[in-house]
Amino acid sequence: MKKLLSTLIIFSATYSNEIASQDVEEIIVVTSALIDTTEITNPLYVIDGDEILDDATTSLGDAIDTYLGISIADYGAAVGQPIIRGMSGPRVKILKNGMVIRDVSGIGADHINDIDLNDIAQIEIVKGPSSLLYANGTIGGIINVVDDSISTINYELPKLKVGYETQSVNDGSSEFINFKNNFNGFNVNVGYKNTEFGNYDVPDGAVIHEEDHGDDKELSYIENSDYAVEATKFGISRAGDWGHVGVSVDNLESLYGIPFHGEEHPKEDGEPHEDERIFSSTDSESFTVKGSYNVNGNLVNKIDYTYRDSDYTLVEAHAEEEGHDEPHDPEEEEHAPTLFSNNATEYGAIFDISNDIKTQKLSFNYVDEDSSIVGEEAFMNPANNEVLTLGYFVGQDFDLFHVDLGIRLDQVTRSGSITDEEHGDVDNFTIDDDVSSFAVSIGRDLSDTLELNLGFSSVERLPSVIELFMNGPHMASGRFEVGDPTLSAETSNNFDISLNFDNGEYFASASFFINDVDNYIALIDEEDHDGHDPHGGDDDGDDPHDGDDDGQHPPHDLHENLIHANYVQEDAEFDGYEIEFGRTFDIGAGKMTLSFGRDVVNAKFTDGHNVPRINPARNVYSLSYAQDDIVFKLHLKDVEKQNDVGEGETATAGYQMLDTRLTKTFDLSGKGELKVSLFGRNLLDEAARNHASFVKNEVPLPGKNYGIKFNLTY
Repeated sequence: MKKLLSTLIIFSATYSNEIASQDVEEIIVVTSALIDTTEITNPLYVIDGDEILDDATTSLGDAIDTYLGISIADYGAAVGQPIIRGMSGPRVKILKNGMVIRDVSGIGADHINDIDLNDIAQIEIVKGPSSLLYANGTIGGIINVVDDSISTINYELPKLKVGYETQSVNDGSSEFINFKNNFNGFNVNVGYKNTEFGNYDVPDGAVIHEEDHGDDKELSYIENSDYAVEATKFGISRAGDWGHVGVSVDNLESLYGIPFHGEEHPKEDGEPHEDERIFSSTDSESFTVKGSYNVNGNLVNKIDYTYRDSDYTLVEAHAEEEGHDEPHDPEEEEHAPTLFSNNATEYGAIFDISNDIKTQKLSFNYVDEDSSIVGEEAFMNPANNEVLTLGYFVGQDFDLFHVDLGIRLDQVTRSGSITDEEHGDVDNFTIDDDVSSFAVSIGRDLSDTLELNLGFSSVERLPSVIELFMNGPHMASGRFEVGDPTLSAETSNNFDISLNFDNGEYFASASFFINDVDNYIALIDEEDHDGHDPHGGDDDGDDPHDGDDDGQHPPHDLHENLIHANYVQEDAEFDGYEIEFGRTFDIGAGKMTLSFGRDVVNAKFTDGHNVPRINPARNVYSLSYAQDDIVFKLHLKDVEKQNDVGEGETATAGYQMLDTRLTKTFDLSGKGELKVSLFGRNLLDEAARNHASFVKNEVPLPGKNYGIKFNLTY
C-alpha cells in the first residue's frame, strides 16, 4: 500500500502507458518508491520535475491533465482531483515518495489533494489495477509525487533554488526557496513555498445557472475561487555503502474559497445569501522515517523500511463578506464551522530476496487511520480504517519474454456508525474482511524498434468509509448522500495490451484495455424526490437503497432543496484506448517533435445505462522544439461533447484548450542558471467545463491566462 509495496507495483505493472516520445525507450528511475535503481520498460508515465516546475502553478490534477488516460474532476482552481481511465475517488491513490497521502480529498469533491509540488524530482503515474501493490483497492491507478527530502545519496555541492511567478487570470503570485547541502555527512533539505491566487476570470456567459432568477448579475470571475497555500518541508538523511536512513517533516496550510455551496432549503425570497463567503482552511503535518539496509546475506539482500505519522484537518466555515453591514435577524441561525480530520499511522518493510535468476521481494505494511467530521454540516459519523498487507513480487527473464507477477493480500477492518436523522438512533457497524489481488504481465521485444506488453490483473476493493457510512447533506455536491454498510467488495478484472514503436525518428504507441468491475459502487441520483429508484427499486422494505423510506433514507421534506443520491452497486464495464504517434526531426540547431494522441473511455452498467461523471474522448495535438537553452511547447487539447450521460446528468459541450510555454535558460558564469518561462493557458478563452465535475455549470474552468516564472539555481 505504500512505499513498501511500491517496489512491487512498478514491476508488476501489468499494462502499458504511453510515454512521451523522448521517454519511450527503457527508463531508469530512481524513486522513493523503489529506493534503488530499477529498470522500467513501459509501466508508467514518468514526468520530469522540470515539466512541472517550469510551468504554471496549478492543482495536481490540472498539472497532469494533458497526459493520455488522465483527466480531472475540478472544483475551482484549488481542487483538481485526478481521474485515471474513468476511475476516481478511492480507486485512485495519491502518493508522496511511495506512501499514500492521508488527507480528506476522498471525502468531498471540494477538498484539495494535500500535496506540495515544490522542488519535485518527478511524477510517476501508473494506470489501471496493476498498481495494486502501491495501495489497497487501486482499481484506477496511482499518482506518485517524488522528491529527495530524504536523499538516498550524498549531496556533492550546496544548492540554492529561488523562484517567483505571477499569473494574470487570478492576479496571483507564487514564490519559493529551497536549499540543499551536506553537513558533516548529513544531507539537509529545506524548502518553503507560498502561493496566493485571487478569484479567477472566466469568459463572458461561461457560468450556467440552474435556475433563471431574472436579475442574476453575470460576473466575469468566479466568486470564492481564491486560493492561498503555504508549504514547508525539512529532511535530513545519511547515506553510505550500508544503505541510507533519514527523516522528513512536511507541513502544508491552505485557505481557499468554496465557489459553490448547495442549500438544504429554499430561501424565502428564492435567492441565496449574496454576501456570504464560504471557505475552507487546511493544516496538515506528516513525519516520515525511511531507510534501506544492505544485509547482503545468504537469503535477504536488502531491507527497505518506512514509517509515517500524519495529521490532517480541514475546517469549512461561513463568514460575511467584507463591507456587508446589514444587521442580522437575531433569530436567524448562524452557520457553525465543520471540522474534517484524518489521523493515520503506517509502517512497513520490503525484503529483497532476489537471486541471479529471479527478482523476488516480500512486503509487509500496516495502516491505522481515523476519520471524523464534526460540526453543523457533518454528513458522516467518525470511522476507523485498519489494513494489514502482505505482498509478494517475482520477475524473471526468459529467452523470448519477461514475466512479472505481483500478489497482494489485505486484511481490512472498517468500523463506523449511522445515525437515523428522524429518530436519532445510532447503528454501529464493523466490516472485517480479507481481500486478495494479483497482477501478471508479459513483455516481449518483437524487434529492435517494436515491443509488445500483455497484462491481466484481478483486484478486490472493499467499500470506503464514505461509501459505507455516508448519511447526510453534502452541500459541495448539492446532494443528500446515503451510504450502505451492506455493500460488498468490488472486483476488477482488467486486461491490457499495448504496442510501442520507436526508431529514433518516428514513434507510436497504442494501449487497449477492458476492465470488468463486479459490484461497482456508484453514487446514483434518485430520479425524483418521491423515492423512485433509477435502478428499479420495488419498495419491498428489505433494501435501504431500493427507493423506500425504511429509516436510512431521510424524509425528503427535511432536505427538499437537495438531490437525493445513494451509493449502490451494479456490475459495470470500462473499456477504451490511448493512441499516440508522431515524428521527431532536425530543424536548424534543434529538434522539433510533432505528435497526435487520443484517449477514449466508455463506461456502462450491465443494464445499459451509463456510469455517471465519465469525461468524454479527447484529441491532443502537441508541438515541441528544443535548441540548446530554449524550449518551446504548444498543446491543443480538443475535448469532445459528452452525450453519454448517467442518471440525472446533462450533456456537456466540447471545447478546445490551447496552452503554450517558452523557457529560456541563462548560464550564470558556470555558478548557476536562471530559467525564465513565459506561459499561456486557454489562449482561445474558451468557456470550458469538465463533465466529471459536480459543479461544471456554476464553476467553469479559468479563462485566458498569461504568466511569467523565474527559477534561479545557484
